[in-house]
Amino acid sequence: MSKKEHVSETPATAFLKQRGVGFSGHVYAYEEHGGTAVSARELGVPEHDVVKTLVMEDETRRAFIVLMHGDRKVSTRNLARQIGAKKVEPCTPESASRHSGYLVGGTSPFGTRKRLPVYVEKSVLDLEKIYINGGRRGYLVGIDPVELVRLLGAKTVEVALEA
Repeated sequence: MSKKEHVSETPATAFLKQRGVGFSGHVYAYEEHGGTAVSARELGVPEHDVVKTLVMEDETRRAFIVLMHGDRKVSTRNLARQIGAKKVEPCTPESASRHSGYLVGGTSPFGTRKRLPVYVEKSVLDLEKIYINGGRRGYLVGIDPVELVRLLGAKTVEVALEA
């Protein structure tokens, strides 16, 4: 990173550093509603390797995080069945921010305000390296996906749909 691209520490990067986890920082020009297609294009990596952090809730309003490939959608029906819920849906942006402590578009699974259960699409763990939000819009961290299980206790699910 050049000096002009320096990103100050976020709760996510502090979380990773405190646990001695190696990661690379990647700054890009954030575009409102651009999603993982923009970050993948800007970083020059496959969108499949960019992992989105989705804050969702079940029918009792219990919040949790789902980590999914950037080029895939979550089957909420399959997810509900696999986690033992009747129904799951994305949180509103306000609710997601309240639970995670991050702005939507900058949500990281690391260093969240509240410790939330984390579910990861099983095939994400097969990747050599993933790019996931580092706690700020326009900033991703490159990390070994096994850290998701080790640091967050992420449980695997198989709920990916073609986007």
